[in-house]
Amino acid sequence: MFKKALLLGIISGLLAGVAGVIYAKIYYTANEADFSKVASTVSILAASIFGGVLAAIGYALADRLLKAKGEIVFNLLFTLLSFASLLLPIGHRFSPPIDTPELFPGMVIPMHFFPALGWYTLKPLFIKK
Repeated sequence: MFKKALLLGIISGLLAGVAGVIYAKIYYTANEADFSKVASTVSILAASIFGGVLAAIGYALADRLLKAKGEIVFNLLFTLLSFASLLLPIGHRFSPPIDTPELFPGMVIPMHFFPALGWYTLKPLFIKK
């Protein structure tokens, strides 16, 4: 089970990272707000893959410890943690100050949901119960 969850986590994280990079490029084109020093292509991909791998570990633990209720508990926790992670970009302070810092949360907040969306979308292809 853990190997399938890990593979799912890596692939969904990678796809979430690619979606995040594409979204960042579209956001830059639309708003001309460059946050590449804070949210670079590498950091977007790394954070998304890290989120996917953490999800895999969390899913495997929830499935092993909670049996039949593991998946629903995992889904709830993954969603709640995705929402909680929004505090990071909302509270981010730029040093040195940059132009249009108010546009930063608008760029990165949607990206915080991409790993969960990728996981929920691809899970039926990898893990069947």
